[in-house]
Parts: sequence; C-alpha cells; structure tokens
Amino acid sequence: MKLKEIKERFHKELDAIYGKDEVRSFFYLLIEELFDFNRLKLALDPEKSITKSEADTILKALTRLKGQEPIQYITGETEFYGLPFKVNENTLIPRPETEELVNLIIENTKEKIEKDRSFSILDIGTGTGCIAITLAKNLPNAKVYAVDVSAEAIGKAKENAALNNVEVAFIETDILDKESWDVKFSALEFDIIVSNPPYVRELEKQQMKPNVLNNEPHLALFVEDENPLLFYKAISKFADRKLQSSGELYFEINEYLGKEMIALLEENNFRNIELKQDFFRKDRMLKGIKK
Repeated sequence: MKLKEIKERFHKELDAIYGKDEVRSFFYLLIEELFDFNRLKLALDPEKSITKSEADTILKALTRLKGQEPIQYITGETEFYGLPFKVNENTLIPRPETEELVNLIIENTKEKIEKDRSFSILDIGTGTGCIAITLAKNLPNAKVYAVDVSAEAIGKAKENAALNNVEVAFIETDILDKESWDVKFSALEFDIIVSNPPYVRELEKQQMKPNVLNNEPHLALFVEDENPLLFYKAISKFADRKLQSSGELYFEINEYLGKEMIALLEENNFRNIELKQDFFRKDRMLKGIKK
C-alpha cells in the first residue's frame, strides 16, 4: 500500500473531526515515528509503498484517532520544555500552561541556588514527572523529590528520569494521608514545593473535549464540586510545616478559583502571594512565600 493512499484516507476519515492541518500533522508524525520517513522523503518519493504489516500498524493508529484518542497516547511520547517524555493512560499529557509554571520557577530560582549548600524541591502529584524532571535538568544543584499516589505513574516518571539523565527521588504516597506524609517526610524540609494537583470540578466536565475526558486519568483531573480545593488545602498545610523559612510554594490552579486560592494561602501562613496569568490570560499560577 502506498503512503500517499494512506494519507488520503487519513484526510477522508479525520478532517471533519480535527481539521485538515491537524490531520496532516498527525500523518507525518506517525510515518516518522513508525517508519523513519518524513515529509521531505515522501515528497522525493511520492510512490513510496509499505508492507501490509506496516499498513495495518498505521491504520490502527487511524482508528484510534477516529475515537479521539490523543496522539500522544498513540505514539507513547510527547515533549515538555524541550525534553522528551513517555506517556500512557496512567499519566496526564503535560500541558503548555504547566511549562509556564516550570519556567516561572526556573527563572525565579536559578540565581538563588548556591553551590555550597543543599537546595531541595518537592513536586506533589508528579504524574509523568515532567515538573520534577525539568526542574532537575535546569537546576542541577537542586535535590528534587517527587510524589504520586499512582504506582503506575511513578513507574513512568522513573522511566522519564532515566530518559532525561537526571536524578529524582520518587515516593509513592497519598497527599491526603497526613500520617503517611509525616512519617515519610519527617526528616526533610524544602526550599520549594510545587504542585499541579487535580482541580477540574465535576461541573466543568461539559467544557472538556472528548479526547481528554474519555482518555486521560480522571484521578489526576477531577475534584468534587463541593470541595474543589481539597488537594490545595492539604498541600498548603503540609507546606506551612515543611518549607524552610521564606520557602516558596507554587501551584497550577483552576482559572475560576484564583481569589479562593489567595485566601487559602493567606490562611496558611504565606505572604507576598502572586496570582499570575498564562499565555491565554487565564489565572493559572500562584506563588506564595512562607512567613
């Protein structure tokens, strides 16, 4: 079967769902990933044929795309802050707004880290490990810890740390289990704590695209409408106990709950609280300094 015929089939079956440009992008991404055959090679060899087995593989990907499964889950990888990351159904796909959060931390921190003293960072709810690993890569003098409740997510995060050649101490624990936290972190204090916990309220499900709603892990996405700050409350209290004096707490937040989040940090002994917008001018990042 010729690749140009498969490309035509991609457009015929997917354009109405994704649009022509997105479908073209999917097709070239897949042929490069599966066959090491890029757009230029196809232009130079427009009659390029592949075997039946190869055709079956890419057509299975087409079927998964028709079901609106994210392309990142189909290829098993994505990019975050210029670094490669493996993903699967147990991990959220890293988002551009989370890159903005990481960049904020890096820009605020890189000049502060002194080579002659330890500097520690904790990422709570690490998922793929994208926050912790990117910080470890860009702040090499920091000791980075990361936790998640999902053993499967921790496994993928460890794989990503090895892929990016950084050291991160991964710990499996539930951020809502205070007794477990007190035991596992009894001897540790941190200069920075960062978290992108579940923050999408159930009532907001109707605003989400099917590719997210039907594929990404709900455990990492949703909170009950009645208690949308559940994880932030637990983490803020933990941070008040475990941050060094003048340590910094960073959150990615629900764009609709900025005022509530500022009040929460004020209640938990934080000062100089900054609510920052992302590229789309949504209230998405929060920073506070421990008093």
